Amino acid sequence: MMNVHQQLIVKLANLKIKNANRLNKIKRDFANKHKVGMISNAELLSLYREMLKKKTIPQNTELEKLLQKRKIRTLSGVAPIAVLTKPYPCPGKCSYCPNEKNMPKSYLSNEPAVMRAALSKFDPHRQVLVRLRALGENGHNTDKIELIIMGGTWSYFPKAYQRNFVKRCFDACNGKVSKTLAEAQTYNETAKHRIVALTLETRPDYVTEEEVKFWRTLGATKVELGVQALDDKILMLNKRGHGVKEVTEATKLFKQAGFKVAYHMMPGLQGATPKKDFTFFKELFSNPDFQPDMLKIYPTVVTKGTGLEKAWRAHKYKPYSVKALFKLLVDIKKIIPDYVRIIRLIRDIPNESILAGNKITNLRESLQSELKKTDAYCHCIRCREAREDITKLSQAKLFIEKYQASDATEYFLQFASPNKRKLYAFLRLRLPAKTETNFIKEINNCALVREVHTYGRLVPIKKAGTGIQNQGLGTQLSLEAEKIALKNGWKKIAVISGVGVRGFYRRLGYRLSGTYMTKSL
Repeated sequence: MMNVHQQLIVKLANLKIKNANRLNKIKRDFANKHKVGMISNAELLSLYREMLKKKTIPQNTELEKLLQKRKIRTLSGVAPIAVLTKPYPCPGKCSYCPNEKNMPKSYLSNEPAVMRAALSKFDPHRQVLVRLRALGENGHNTDKIELIIMGGTWSYFPKAYQRNFVKRCFDACNGKVSKTLAEAQTYNETAKHRIVALTLETRPDYVTEEEVKFWRTLGATKVELGVQALDDKILMLNKRGHGVKEVTEATKLFKQAGFKVAYHMMPGLQGATPKKDFTFFKELFSNPDFQPDMLKIYPTVVTKGTGLEKAWRAHKYKPYSVKALFKLLVDIKKIIPDYVRIIRLIRDIPNESILAGNKITNLRESLQSELKKTDAYCHCIRCREAREDITKLSQAKLFIEKYQASDATEYFLQFASPNKRKLYAFLRLRLPAKTETNFIKEINNCALVREVHTYGRLVPIKKAGTGIQNQGLGTQLSLEAEKIALKNGWKKIAVISGVGVRGFYRRLGYRLSGTYMTKSL
């Protein structure tokens, strides 16, 4: 005999429910009728899955979407899992950086991601398992994982710790313990939870050819570089410990190796002005030495125990007013090119830890509203992601943009709506100078595919696409990139493939060479 909540599931599974308001009304009416409490969506989803497995109800994909918690987590096509390294010394002495005892450098104990990591005692295996379980319980598919490793300066950790940390993350996704990192990576090619992208963060002054090669053995595909400002005087005043020269050199090395490059930028540092900051952002996309693929924009805030706090209390530093910061960010969003993604606009620092500076938590939404008032919009990738909107997918057009970056020609290929306001899929292709000798021998004399990404709800790897994913857009973009490379005289092409995506490229005729997937044209 079915209990009350099972009866509710049967009812819901046999209805067409298009929105959350309708779902909540049915739940509320049911609870009142049966004199029971309102059941959470997470509990309903768990019960729904149980009954679906026993075939006592029909599958209802619309209901599954509505029961899913925090849908946006996997609407970019991957399931992001962020893990933190253990507390460890950092070579930097930055005046704005928190340095809380027993916490990874620059992170605070009351930040949500840090609290989760601390509960797992910063154990990588446990952190990944906890996040996989949480995502699964909230209705998210976890076939395609974007692993993001944060905390301190990654390159400063002992190499043995780095290898083991990454291996344990792979072990958690594989559901088995491997003897070596290489073995764990091989298992992950066919695992249930495949790591399709791996992000590490470091300082520009710790980047060398050998360091970049080592990152490739770890399976890394993206770097987040702490750049902060494009002015040596401002960097020196804030005790950053490096200059702009190191930024340009690090950027080139990572792009030569095919990495996606994200910059951390900090408007409002000591010595900066809104006018100077705006100039830095304009230079990011007009100077070929920079051209980051992604940005994290962290407006400077004053936190306890930092050098910046001392300067603020001594009236030697004053954060931008809300009005000045808002205007600056609106102006910045107006000049972001199509090929750049603004990953984040604020650090997830709780308000109680901010002594001075921005405390607006929904900054992105507020900026979007402001842009709409003047009929303007942000061209960045994140603001254009199609997510679940597939109404005009059949009208998608291929656009190709060309620009110079770090002594090479970059092509940004995108399938988007005719007005480019909706982005469905894109590819980054790099054609180095023919005279360039790459420091990674297996990709010397190769055109480089640095990223292929299809947006929309994450669709399981072996399932036919019901949205944007698994519809062949990635394949079409890859074939188009091969044509461009061939037309420009390249006889070989390489992809900086995440370990979990190697199977996709094998189906396109690529073979593993070192840590890259390569193909003769």
